[in-house]
Amino acid sequence: MTNGTPRFELIPAVDLKGGKCVRLQEGIASRSTEYSDDPVSTALHWEAQGATRLHLVDLDGAFSGESAHLPIAKSIFRALKIPVQFGGGLRTLEQIEAVLDLGAERAIVGTAAVENPSMVGEAVKRNPGAIVAGIDARQGKVVSRGWTEKTVVSAVDLARRMKDAGIPRIIYTDVSRDGMLRGVNWEETENVCSKAGVRVIASGGVSGVEDVRKLWERRGCGIEGVILGRALYDKRIDFADLRKQVLSWKSDG
Repeated sequence: MTNGTPRFELIPAVDLKGGKCVRLQEGIASRSTEYSDDPVSTALHWEAQGATRLHLVDLDGAFSGESAHLPIAKSIFRALKIPVQFGGGLRTLEQIEAVLDLGAERAIVGTAAVENPSMVGEAVKRNPGAIVAGIDARQGKVVSRGWTEKTVVSAVDLARRMKDAGIPRIIYTDVSRDGMLRGVNWEETENVCSKAGVRVIASGGVSGVEDVRKLWERRGCGIEGVILGRALYDKRIDFADLRKQVLSWKSDG
């Protein structure tokens, strides 16, 4: 992080599917809305708006287990001055290190965190600080393989395991709210953060400024940022304005 990076980060999302920027509803591949056919320009737009980090997801990779957008990802890494965290289909050590070598600052593991924790532990040893666990859940239980497979593992338990493996932060997504503009599940986000004792970036369901405020007010437990998707693309939130508001909250207390 640079000295100008705020403690609570607002992180725009660019989700890739078929080479285009889309948003899914509830993590369902068939329920997607296309927003742009130029992912690099979209990423540059959020940087220009004042973003300090970008969240880049290969949705095709998440469903297939094979990264499908590495050339686009590489172009985005090279075009931006801000750091990028990348996820989607990273299920082997080779895939993780390939993405980091291309220029991602952080690699996000989801399915591998559930199915191959020993590999994740090795990735952490080789790339300290660069591995993030993406924990996607419905009703508190983890889902994997592009959100298509339910597990009996609780989000809290998996977050604890990831902390024990040396992962410094997780991205917690309530999949049932993702892309639905129903409001962020700040209660469960806070629960995971507090019980697992790990830093958390919140994701899924942000519909307006008030959702961001609820998360910001709970940053003391370790919630360090929020990923913004559909609310930005549907213009329910103006990123530059939101950034100013968050900075004003900081100055107030």
